[in-house]
Amino acid sequence: MIRFIRGEVLDIGTFAVTVDVGGIGYLIHTPSTSGGFAVGEPAAFHTHLAVRENALDLYGFLTTEELDMFLLLIGLPKIGPKSAMLIMSQADVALLRKAALSGDASYLSKISGIGKKSAEKIVMGLREKFGAEDIALGDYSDTDHDVMDALITLGYSQKESRDALKKMSPELTETNARIKAALKLLGR
Repeated sequence: MIRFIRGEVLDIGTFAVTVDVGGIGYLIHTPSTSGGFAVGEPAAFHTHLAVRENALDLYGFLTTEELDMFLLLIGLPKIGPKSAMLIMSQADVALLRKAALSGDASYLSKISGIGKKSAEKIVMGLREKFGAEDIALGDYSDTDHDVMDALITLGYSQKESRDALKKMSPELTETNARIKAALKLLGR
C-alpha cells in the first residue's frame, strides 16, 4: 500500500500530477490540479492505491481529511474512485460532511453529474458511516460548536455540554451569551 508520496512535480494534467520520487514517476490522480502545483516544485500527497484487474491507480490528496472522505465515498455502493473524484473535485470536504450529517442532499445534487436520487443515496450512505456522535454534533450550529468547544476546554464533558445546549433558550444567538448561559445551567 502506498499511503504518502513526496517528490518533485514533473507534469501537470487535467486531473493528475506526475511526481518524481527517487527517479520513478508516479501518476497521481487528484481532485484538482489547481492546488498550487508547479513543474519542478516539491509536492506531497496522502494517497490511496486502487487495485483493479487491469490497472493500479494512485489517488492523491493534499490533506488526510480529503483522503478520509474519498475512502468513505468509495466504500459506498456504486461509487467507484472516478465517481468519488468527481465529487471531491467539486465539493468542499467540510461542507460535504456537514451535508451528510444533517441529511441535506441538496448540496450534493448541485454537483455536475450527480442527480437528486444519487445525492440522497450518497448522503444516507455517508450518514450511516459517520458515528452516532458525529450525527448528533451535525445538528448543532457553528455557534453551538463554539460553545461546546469552550465548555469542553473548561473541563465539562461533551455530554454535559450538549445537555446544557438543549436546555438553553433559542433566543440567545451570540456565542458569548450562550457560553454564559451554559455556565449558569451547569452551575458555574
